[in-house]
Amino acid sequence: MIPAATLAAVALASLILAATPGPAVLYIVARSVHQGRRAGALSALGVALGGMLHVTGAVVGFSALLVSSATAFAAVRWAGALYLVWIGVKTLRSGGDGAAVAVPPPAPPRQLVAQGFVVNALNPKTALFFLAFLPQFVDPARGSVAGQMLVFGITFLAVATSSDLTYAMMAGTIARKLPRTPGSRRTARWLSGGAYIALGAGAALAGQRHQ
Repeated sequence: MIPAATLAAVALASLILAATPGPAVLYIVARSVHQGRRAGALSALGVALGGMLHVTGAVVGFSALLVSSATAFAAVRWAGALYLVWIGVKTLRSGGDGAAVAVPPPAPPRQLVAQGFVVNALNPKTALFFLAFLPQFVDPARGSVAGQMLVFGITFLAVATSSDLTYAMMAGTIARKLPRTPGSRRTARWLSGGAYIALGAGAALAGQRHQ
């Protein structure tokens, strides 16, 4: 049995980490500004599913594989960086050249969830976080280590998803209050696309600094 105090400590630490803007948060905010609160919420759902993949990986040892294999780590890092850049370029080009084009075609719900999933699933920093963070709360004397890792991982995801949804609602609400002129929509599109590209470049550069 995991003590309530331990779960509370995991939840508090998770809240602090989740509330600090990172790639997933910036992605969700960009989606909310670009397409509205519902799109941001669906993106947050995808990010949560990607996080569940990392929880499963931490339980079965995939995170340790990423840390021990420089090739695997680099492959995942570059795949994630290139995917973010691709989304950014696609966003920048989606408005067309005509001044009369108002809003880029919205991505369907399934695509929003899938993109959020890929963004988080291809983020090796998430795997490293689970490997470094969750084991601090594991006590072999309490029973199954894998079971404890699973409980802590789900706790983190619940807290992180709540935080991500809050960001999505806030960003979408603020975006709705902005003027709906062609110029403002074009600016929002460029800000969103630029954010994606910056995230991809940042992921690549972060990996280079740690090599």
